Amino acid sequence: MSEAELVLRSRRVITPEGTRAASVAVAAGKITAVLPYDAEVPAGARLEDFGDDVLLPGLVDTHVHVNDPGRTEWEGFWTATRAAAAGGITTLVDMPLNSLPPTTTVDSLRVKQDVARDKAHIDVGFWGGALPDNVKDLRPLHEAGVFGFKAFLSPSGVDEFPHLDQEQLARSLAEIAGFGGLLIVHAEDPHHLAAAPQHGGPKYAHFLASRPRDAEDTAIAGLIAQAKRLHARVHVLHLSSSDALPLIREARAEGVAITVETCPHYLTLTAEEVPDGASEFKCCPPIREAANQDLLWEALADGTIDCVVTDHSPSTADLKTDDFATAWGGISGLQLSLSAVWTEARRRGHTLEDVVRWMSERTAALVGLDAKGAIAPGRDADFAVLAPDATFTVDPAELQHRNRVTAYAGRTLHGVVRSTWLRGRRIVADGEFTEPRGRLLTRHP
Repeated sequence: MSEAELVLRSRRVITPEGTRAASVAVAAGKITAVLPYDAEVPAGARLEDFGDDVLLPGLVDTHVHVNDPGRTEWEGFWTATRAAAAGGITTLVDMPLNSLPPTTTVDSLRVKQDVARDKAHIDVGFWGGALPDNVKDLRPLHEAGVFGFKAFLSPSGVDEFPHLDQEQLARSLAEIAGFGGLLIVHAEDPHHLAAAPQHGGPKYAHFLASRPRDAEDTAIAGLIAQAKRLHARVHVLHLSSSDALPLIREARAEGVAITVETCPHYLTLTAEEVPDGASEFKCCPPIREAANQDLLWEALADGTIDCVVTDHSPSTADLKTDDFATAWGGISGLQLSLSAVWTEARRRGHTLEDVVRWMSERTAALVGLDAKGAIAPGRDADFAVLAPDATFTVDPAELQHRNRVTAYAGRTLHGVVRSTWLRGRRIVADGEFTEPRGRLLTRHP
């Protein structure tokens, strides 16, 4: 342990080889060694002993809508990254909408980076957007360091980010495949959505019927066909419909380069428990039935679903009306995602190692952040310290999100984040934050 400025010690450290008692040596923001628990601490190094609290790699959330600049009354880099840090997340990748401008040109990427630079409490990267008219901008954005490109196959909810039809999808996907990029897709078919019953009003059952599973299934089938034809790499965002899982398994067996994510709200909340008028539960695609949720968990366990990310998509409280047809669709989950997923995972017999794989290791791998996602020598010294058996009841007033609207209000969750560390520095502990220390990340060449 000759190279160490800091030693973090715990009886439960989650490493790629498993959970064990260990001492983690840190120097210059990097992990230099993972050593036995009782390894001697070198002179001059500071020791932090967490006892039985679990030391895990900082989470990597690759699906966050920060909305900054342009809709900062909805969120913003200052509040979003504080909420993330409070929840054990040390890296996020920001979606290209609902900011103004959207991240669809290099110039708009630079605007967003300039806004984020001094506000980020954690590390931040950026997705680009694929629109009907910006194929010419995709390669320059790739070369400027975005991690990939988001597209919608049905209306996005904001006019400045139109969706792609099948011909436009093929053009964008061919361009992205040409330089080895990644297309990430909101997969709902607009024709199935248009044909679904549209009642409006406060009844959740009516809203659920308006976003049927076959809209997801059809869009995913079409995406798979395009990816197979073009030898392209694609990623399905926020999978909600378990009916699409056989399509995904078959595509993988045929060699299609497809990855899949789901979200905490699909894994922890069910349609049967959503009260009428409670649009804090509204998202698209929607929270579905308990039987559907069980199949999503099975797909996580067998690897069909690769990872879990928040799709944090906040708005001001006034946009969360009691009419599910017109209320803003998005769930705020940054600060609570680890605890929410762990609460349900432990109930179903999963381990914290599983949660780390879904929310840190595989998300880092998705975007090629090889310095993130594991407690191992050479990685960034990004950590969360978790008391996994401690519980808390969600009080919206204690959230760091700009708008403290949450579907988890009043729920008792397991897993209290004691502190979060970024490159060997504690950035939050017991609700006290340091000044922003996050860096802006770009895709590795």
